Amino acid sequence: MIDPKIPILDLSPQYQSLKPEIYAAIDRVLESGQFIMGPDVKQFEQEVAAYLGVRHTIAVNSGTDALVIGLRSLGIGAGDEVITTPFSFFATAESISSAGATPVFVDVDPKTFNIDPAKIKDKITPRTKAIMPVHLYGNPAAMTQIIEIAQANGLKVIEDCAQSFGARYAGTCSDCHGACSDTLRSAIAGKMTGIIGDVGAYSFFPSKNLGAYGDGGLIATNDDAIADLTRMLRVHGAKKKYHNEIIGYNSRLDTLQAAILRVKLPHIDEWNAGRRRVASLYTELLANIPEVIAPEVVSGHVFHQYTIRVIKGDRDKLAIDLAAKGISTMIYYPIPQDRLPIYAGKYPANPISDLLGTQVLSLPIWPELEEVNITRIVDTIKACILQ
Repeated sequence: MIDPKIPILDLSPQYQSLKPEIYAAIDRVLESGQFIMGPDVKQFEQEVAAYLGVRHTIAVNSGTDALVIGLRSLGIGAGDEVITTPFSFFATAESISSAGATPVFVDVDPKTFNIDPAKIKDKITPRTKAIMPVHLYGNPAAMTQIIEIAQANGLKVIEDCAQSFGARYAGTCSDCHGACSDTLRSAIAGKMTGIIGDVGAYSFFPSKNLGAYGDGGLIATNDDAIADLTRMLRVHGAKKKYHNEIIGYNSRLDTLQAAILRVKLPHIDEWNAGRRRVASLYTELLANIPEVIAPEVVSGHVFHQYTIRVIKGDRDKLAIDLAAKGISTMIYYPIPQDRLPIYAGKYPANPISDLLGTQVLSLPIWPELEEVNITRIVDTIKACILQ
């Protein structure tokens, strides 16, 4: 059925399919009266650790807290530098600054939207302590090259997985021309994003592929010491209540949110497959519109967003024209992080990120989006561009 108005995201089909289970989970928590660090939190941590294939997961209040606490658990602080991408949501760079360190921006690959590993080495200094790749839009970054660079330079790696829950690194790096290690690539190929580096940080913001009904986040690591420190940091820096040892945070995942996420977790692979189905049809239908570059449907990509590049014509006008015809879109992100007011004038240009900020447009995507509406969206894009 053709919808007269198509939002950027519609969570109602997901909710309706899970409604009885969601109600039961909420009722269970309400009946228990354990709203902070209740049993569902520990159970969710165990279940999500098994899903990801990692030793430790620590549930926290938000994806941003996961990044900040993850950085601190790696010993990142004042005087340190962390290499990351300019093309991401502000929480990426903000977390580095919040930890007391300095973000250092490396431009992106225009094909993947992710940090370009070939440009990382030139930004490493004696103050560099870590690399923070972002698996933007759900597309795994080039982790073989990133890990290889980190190992060669004694750096930590913290993965920003806010948009990539359930994504798997395919082990391909078409842009390295065989220069990276086959042994390393084989060792990490097929792993979930977030468990390849030293720390992975996830967000459960409601719009994410695995979304709560409020804020939520998660830290993943295979390092016992990092996990212990992370658990301290999320509860005011204490291993034992009222015995605070370091300055920490009040960053606990609510029990209600953990219970809801436990209901949703078993469905994540099915939902991600649905997103890939939608993305594949979009890319097929957009192939004949030369004014637009559609993303590749590469292995492991879970399409938190389906983001095109409008390379001819006015991206902003296209968004306005689509809205007038009932089709919602979003621009992720119009201003790269290094160009935001807080950092403006402090960094050299990253021309690819600057260009992408003028071209990218994210189209409606959710697992249940029907083919008839995908076709309508593409036909409307074509009509608007040609008018």
